[in-house]
Amino acid sequence: MTTFNDTLLRAARGEKVGHTPVWFMRQAGRSQPEYRKIKEKYSLEEITHQPELCAYVTKLPVDQYNVDAAILYKDIVTPLPGIGVDVKIKPNVGPVISNPIRSVQDVRNLGEFSPEEHIPFVLDTIKILTKEQLTVPLIGFAGAPFTLASYMIEGGPSKGYHLTKAFMVSESEAWFALMDKLGETIIASITAQVQAGAKAIQVFDSWVGALNVEDYRMYVKPVMNRIFSEIRKLNIPVITFGVGASHLANEWHDLPVDVVGLDWRLSIKEAGERGLTKTLQGNLDPSLLLADWKAIEEKAKTIIEQGVEHGGHIFNLGHGVFPDVQPATLKKLTEFVHEYSAQLRK
Repeated sequence: MTTFNDTLLRAARGEKVGHTPVWFMRQAGRSQPEYRKIKEKYSLEEITHQPELCAYVTKLPVDQYNVDAAILYKDIVTPLPGIGVDVKIKPNVGPVISNPIRSVQDVRNLGEFSPEEHIPFVLDTIKILTKEQLTVPLIGFAGAPFTLASYMIEGGPSKGYHLTKAFMVSESEAWFALMDKLGETIIASITAQVQAGAKAIQVFDSWVGALNVEDYRMYVKPVMNRIFSEIRKLNIPVITFGVGASHLANEWHDLPVDVVGLDWRLSIKEAGERGLTKTLQGNLDPSLLLADWKAIEEKAKTIIEQGVEHGGHIFNLGHGVFPDVQPATLKKLTEFVHEYSAQLRK
C-alpha cells in the first residue's frame, strides 16, 4: 500500500516537515514530449473536456519528477463561458474574448455560475485523480477577479491593462458589480473543486501587479478578502500568487490565506524582513532553468536555505514552466530540493 505524501499540506500549515516540498507552476504539459504529442491532436480546451486524458496530463509530472503535489490541468478562464463570456484560447495568444465588458449593463447581463452544469468535466477529472491515482495532494485553482476582469475588459491579453485600469476608476459601479460577480463564480468553482477532492487551492492573480498598493486596497482587496474568507471554511490550505507584485506581498499576507507565493523579484529573506511570517512559496526564476546545472543548483541552494530559515516554505518557480525547459532538469531539481532541504532540516 503506497502512503499518501502530505508534506505540502503540512508545510502550507506551517507544520514541521522532513524536507521542503516542491511543485512547479505549469508543470503539467508545456515541455513534456508526451504532452506535446497529445497537443498535436487536441487543444487545451479539448483536453480539459476529456477527464481521463486530462487526469493523465495532470498526473504525468508527478510520475516523472516526483513532485510533492499535482496541479490540475486547466485554464483560469475555464469558468467564464458558464456566465456568458464568449472566450476562446488561441495558440500563442491566450484567452480572446469577443464580447468584452464595457458597461454596468454588460455586467448585469452575465449569468449565474453552476459548477455541476458548467464545468462537470473539471470535477470528473478531480474525482478520477483523487479517488484512483494520486498519492500526493491535488491543487485546484482559480483565476482572481482582477486578472479575469482584465481579460474580460481588454478582450484578451494586455501589456499595460490600460482599459482595465481606466474602467476600474471611471466606472466604479460596474467594476464593483463585476468583482462581486467574479467573486461568487470563483467561490463556487473552488468549493466544487474541493468537494470533488482537491486538497489545496491556489488563486492566481497573475496580472494584479499592474496596480499600485492604494488602488489594490480600494478596488481589489475587499473581494479577495471575501473569497479567501469563504474558502477558509473548507479547511484546506490556500495559496495566493501573482507576478510582478512584490509591492503587494504585505497586502496578501493580511488576507486569510495560508501561503503567500512570491515571484523571483522578492527573496524569501527579504519577505521575512518585511514582516511576512506565513509559509512562503517560490521562487526560482524560471528563465534560470535554461542555465547550466551548477548555476541552477547555486540559486536553488540559496532559496532552500532561506526557506528553511524562514520556517514554512514550499519550493516553486517565480512563474510557470515554459516550453523550452527540459523535463530532466525539473526532475533533477526536485531531487536536489528534497535531498538538500532534508540535510538542512535534520
